[in-house]
Amino acid sequence: MGTVSADSDPGRTGLPTRPGPGGVERRSIDPVPADERHGRPFNQFTLWFGANMQVTAVVDGALAVVFGAHALWAIIGLLIGNLLGGAVMALHSAQGPRLGLPQMISSRAQFGVLGAGVPLVLVIIMYLGFAATGTVLSGQAINALLHVDAPAIGIVIFGLLTFVVAAFGYRWIHALGRVATVLGIAGFAYLTIKVLLDNGPSTLLGNPHFDAVSFLLAISLGAGWQLTYGPYVADYSRYLPADTPERTTFGATYAGSVIGSMWSMTLGALIASVPKSTFLDSQVGFIGTLAGPAAIAMIIYLVILVGKLTVNTLNAYGGSMTILTTVTAFTGRERVRPVIRMACVFGFLTVSVIIALVASADFLDNFKNFVLLLLMVFTPWSAINLVDYYLVSKERVDLPALFDRSGRYGSWNPTALISYAIGVLAQIPFLAQTLYTGPITKAMGGADISWIVGLLLTAVIYYPWARRTSNPPSDQQFAR
Repeated sequence: MGTVSADSDPGRTGLPTRPGPGGVERRSIDPVPADERHGRPFNQFTLWFGANMQVTAVVDGALAVVFGAHALWAIIGLLIGNLLGGAVMALHSAQGPRLGLPQMISSRAQFGVLGAGVPLVLVIIMYLGFAATGTVLSGQAINALLHVDAPAIGIVIFGLLTFVVAAFGYRWIHALGRVATVLGIAGFAYLTIKVLLDNGPSTLLGNPHFDAVSFLLAISLGAGWQLTYGPYVADYSRYLPADTPERTTFGATYAGSVIGSMWSMTLGALIASVPKSTFLDSQVGFIGTLAGPAAIAMIIYLVILVGKLTVNTLNAYGGSMTILTTVTAFTGRERVRPVIRMACVFGFLTVSVIIALVASADFLDNFKNFVLLLLMVFTPWSAINLVDYYLVSKERVDLPALFDRSGRYGSWNPTALISYAIGVLAQIPFLAQTLYTGPITKAMGGADISWIVGLLLTAVIYYPWARRTSNPPSDQQFAR
């Protein structure tokens, strides 16, 4: 299956073809050549499983109960959302081995070299938002481990730990994912059993009452969790050999992300259903108390820390890649040296730590609205990227043209940009936010289905339009 131009040379950057001292990653936004491809698809499972076995996913699951759903229906709704959103997310992951590129630079094939900056800026905001909110919770875990009270201490330490892993890059990130998987299974198995034994399944899951609005909210929370991973995933599959079967990459990513997130969200729904639960007051503290004896609580805090470190490393690494992709669209550079990438990681984390230090105390409500708002801007991007790659271009991407404003994809692509704008604007009547509730949502009793509208409508608009206006490379231009 052709994925690179026959006259392109993925190794043309002139950078060393092997990791630097200590395994420091040498590549950034440039294509990964064949002689540097390595790893197995199972590594995608451990990375995404480990990244989802973490406290923010627990909070996301708890939100479904906090905002009205019975635990049983919350779990079912979250499962539906994760299954649907996970399929979209894993389709992005399958692009990685074919293109050998970070996820967001491939957007230049749809939006144009400069036009891709529109969704890229929004992705950077997303990365910062998740990094900052995750850092708040991680700082609580570090403070509990160190027995200190000043929130700034844990937040700053966590930022430094994230920098170390993200600066070293790809191999270290996958290694951390394997560690997070092992610790996550052990720690979350203990917590799940503990909450069920302490309260009883009948107390937590008994007398289920169904409410359509909160059920749809649970679906949206699950789907939103998965869909916002779309800009991440190819970053961590791009080093796999180019002949890795798409279904294998898809399956490993899908299983890891959905199973990991559903376990965490199910635990969150159960915890939020504990009578007189104090989870809203202190998420990390409540989990520590649930763990029991101090020694076990310390282990659980370590599990929380490693899980959050894994996903925050993805935020920092992906955030730096997205920043570099945005900047190089204007500078015309095709490669970025490791020291620049590391400086970009450091700058990103500095901003996220500052945000975490001044974050609002009303964390849960802000987080719910943040996740749902992100759906509004990322579902149209996912629709355009996937429809173009799989249905219009049929997996043929002119890699050199991604770095050339006068090339095949040009600077701006009105087809994608207008379709994207329509996809975003069309969701406004369906929004259910604190500051604004759309008229259609009000008529539906508050149910938020904006993400479905954004995904399907954008695809329906973009596909026929792109079939007429796009300029995908022909089969003859590609190596088989």
